[in-house]
This record gives sequence, C-alpha cells and structure tokens, in this order.
Amino acid sequence: MTDALTRLFAQMMASGQEMARAFNPALEHFDMRAMEKLVPTIPADMLEMWFGKTFNREGLDAKTRLLLTIGAITVQGALAEPQLRLTIRQAIAAGATKREIAETIFQMSMFGGLPAMQKALEIAQSVYAEEDEE
Repeated sequence: MTDALTRLFAQMMASGQEMARAFNPALEHFDMRAMEKLVPTIPADMLEMWFGKTFNREGLDAKTRLLLTIGAITVQGALAEPQLRLTIRQAIAAGATKREIAETIFQMSMFGGLPAMQKALEIAQSVYAEEDEE
C-alpha cells in the first residue's frame, strides 16, 4: 500500500472504532483484524460499509440507528431474538429510554402486525428485567 492509502485505511479504522463505541461501549477495543481472522472471506468493502464511511456519515446518531434496527427486527416478526436483545441493550447504552424503545416497537405494529409487536415487547421486557437485576 502507498502511504496515502495506508493513512486513509487508518482513518477508516479509527472512524469504525468510533462508531463501534457509539453503538456499544463494550466495543471500544473492537479490532477489525480479529474480524478478518474470524471470517477471512469477508470482503474489505463490507467491512468498510459496516464500520467505515457508509454508516459513519453525518445525519443519524447511534441511538437513532439502533432504534431503527429495533424497528426492522420487530417488523421481521421479532424472529431474530438474540439480535433484538443485543440491539435493545446497545440502544440503552447509546442513551435510548425504555419509552423510546417501546414506542419504536409500537410503531412497527402497523407494518409487522400485532403478534410481531407483542413478541418484540416481551423480549424488551425481559431485557429490561435482566438490566434491573444487574
């Protein structure tokens, strides 16, 4: 790599680390090289999309992005329970209130149906209970 490309890549990685921290403080020491070791076939452009400039653009903060993700998982019927649990925890860490999370899920009843909304609310309630125990 040229020096300019090396610097650009380092900036992308730093930007990705910032976004990872915004999504979840536990990701503060997220190392992209570990991801490449875990999934060596993942293309560099996918890593760039997830943690580089694409999702780090100005416009939406981490809390808003996480609430949107909760909405999307809810509309899918809340079938991705582990992912929904994780996203709810990350949204709380990013500053979302329980009310904001519930309102996001309520809003999705129009698009995913009442059973999907009810399932997502049950999952959210169990996450809240786990958070209260900690």
